[in-house]
Amino acid sequence: MPGRAEGGASRQPWLVVFLATLALFSPASADPLPSGFVRLADVDATIRQDIRYAGADNFLRRKVDGYEAPVCILTEQTARALSNVQKAIAAKGLTLVVFDCYRPARAVADMVRWTMQGGPPDPQWYLNVDRGDLIAKGYVGELSSHSRGSTVDLAIAEKKGNGTIHPTCGAPDAGTLDFGTGFDCFDPASETARRPLPIVAAANRKILLSAMRAAGFRNYAREWWHFTLAPEPFPKQRFDFPVTAQ
Repeated sequence: MPGRAEGGASRQPWLVVFLATLALFSPASADPLPSGFVRLADVDATIRQDIRYAGADNFLRRKVDGYEAPVCILTEQTARALSNVQKAIAAKGLTLVVFDCYRPARAVADMVRWTMQGGPPDPQWYLNVDRGDLIAKGYVGELSSHSRGSTVDLAIAEKKGNGTIHPTCGAPDAGTLDFGTGFDCFDPASETARRPLPIVAAANRKILLSAMRAAGFRNYAREWWHFTLAPEPFPKQRFDFPVTAQ
């Protein structure tokens, strides 16, 4: 018995090296992102992130399933295209502010379950429609392009400035320019080409639309903040990995 103990001790340095090497290459230590996905900050850390579904400042008024950190994750092509937009508007003293990026399929399911609970209109988020009608009216989707990783919800802000409080509805002020409504205002006022609009809000929507189109994004006409890269790397695939910081 003492001989075995001594023999084990003599092999201990080799065992330590082996275990350290095993840990280095084990799945537990690997980045959980699927191939083709990146964290936006690793591509362009100058883009502001205000990920609303990771907290309570959203239409559910709570954290949404699948958001473990307030982090923007996108396909690499989308992240690089956004970085091109950021560079183009930076010369004007502006910056992008992203509210939502990749959205896990479990988060979409959470939103759908929430709408089915029903309820009256909410003066902050959906002024003229009951909660149970948000899917039928097209404001909440049973499937979401966000789960494919190339869709982003965003606005523009001044690099130096306090932004504008949006009086109509939507997210609390995030220091953005005036777009007429806030993010996730479920109302016809959020339609990109909505008229009439205040002159300033209409001009800001045009700036955002033009900058995003120039980088290869297409807009969802019912939401001025919603853009998808075209073509998408994963046009028919939806993902469900959680949003994590690392």
